[in-house]
Amino acid sequence: MKKTFRKAFIQKIFQPYRFGLLFLSCLIGISHPIQAETENTPKNVILLIGDGMGLGAIEIARQMEYGKTGALHMEKLEHVALMRTYSANNHVTDSAAGGSAIATGIKTNNESIGVDVNGNEVDSVLDAFQNHGKKVGIISTNMVVDATPAAFGASVPNRWTGGAHIARQLFDNRIDVILGGGASYFGSEKQNGEDLIKKFKKAGYGFATTKEELSSMHETKKILGLFHPTYMNFKLDKEVMNSQEPSLPEMTAKAIQTLSQGDKGFFLMSEGARIDSMEHAADFTGIWKETIEFDQTVKEVMNWAKNRNDTLIVVLADHETMGISASETMDITALKKIPVSTEYMSKQLTFDRNNEINPESVASVFKKYAHISLTDQEVRQFIDNVRKNRTLVYPQHRIDWEIGSTIARHHKAGVADRSIRAASSTGGHTANMIPVFAAGPGSENIDGVIENTDISKIITKAAGVPFTPGEHEAKSEE
Repeated sequence: MKKTFRKAFIQKIFQPYRFGLLFLSCLIGISHPIQAETENTPKNVILLIGDGMGLGAIEIARQMEYGKTGALHMEKLEHVALMRTYSANNHVTDSAAGGSAIATGIKTNNESIGVDVNGNEVDSVLDAFQNHGKKVGIISTNMVVDATPAAFGASVPNRWTGGAHIARQLFDNRIDVILGGGASYFGSEKQNGEDLIKKFKKAGYGFATTKEELSSMHETKKILGLFHPTYMNFKLDKEVMNSQEPSLPEMTAKAIQTLSQGDKGFFLMSEGARIDSMEHAADFTGIWKETIEFDQTVKEVMNWAKNRNDTLIVVLADHETMGISASETMDITALKKIPVSTEYMSKQLTFDRNNEINPESVASVFKKYAHISLTDQEVRQFIDNVRKNRTLVYPQHRIDWEIGSTIARHHKAGVADRSIRAASSTGGHTANMIPVFAAGPGSENIDGVIENTDISKIITKAAGVPFTPGEHEAKSEE
């Protein structure tokens, strides 16, 4: 508070002389002349969330894409802060509580979405903007009913059992643009015989299932795009899977095009969700590719917003995963040669009649895709690790996670040990602070060390949108 007051006081005193100061600074060679912070109120707010994207993932992507002297687009935003992420009941958050804290401005328990610690529904920053007459949208490369997008558009006591209810709430809340995976939650099988997609269409939504269908929408005011039954494909696997899904930059560009049609402005949350998936798997090649796609989305947004002076851009993560680090020993050259994800590799393994992994297939897969020749002992150890692995979450990924850890160990990449991941209720999240980057009117308030619950307060205050964390305003039926 004192720092903010001091800055405002100095700006007020020197405001009449700013042009003279600028001229003087140029004469004497000051590289960063005194500048007054903009006092404009942002008409639009774009919140970009890289799920699990800590400093390690950012550094991995930067080093592998541009080398040690390069820079990511997010690093070029004017303001930076560090953010704490703990949840109400754990010093390490999961995506549900982390996303909810960012979206609602209050801490809640792990596995909870859009509710307080007592299970009461609370409004999100998206609700606040919508109630203020602005258009709203959510995007995710996971499922649109997954933890982070759900935290902005829905409220359920448990993320693991509330998927179908989240889908219904996304409809009931009339969110203008919804793009991502998770189509299976909108069908009649999970909606008590009702086809929720038909309800969206009847309500005036355009519906897309491929990138071509999405790009062909020009005058549509509301869009539902569901591009995969569950999670969308990894960037690494799109070619081998012959994916027809749009990329995160493409989805974000279409959302901005649609939401900016009105004259009151908009709020958009766009999530690069598969960074976290790759980190859980210790898949460094995947971390690189997913983070770069997310950063290309940042570039897309920056290019759209430049010279407008009416859009606040905030880039952050909900938490960090697996203590990812750009270790000195990491073999970047070898990692860059891996063509597919560890998940894809796991699906190439074969099994015997007892559902045990065939050793020959293990050796073959590692040789073909990771260019690693495992010894017989390493193959046996791999199979034994998979057999004994009793991870607390995502048991369906125990094989691809083991593949990733094996590759990371061979290439000496910095990541938490597999045993730590297996014992973790979050699958390997950490309490590491994460960076927040921001630009545009109001971005000067992203400064210092902040809490994840500060984000929604900063955003709404900057935009002049009424918002009281912890409250819930019942929506009227249309």
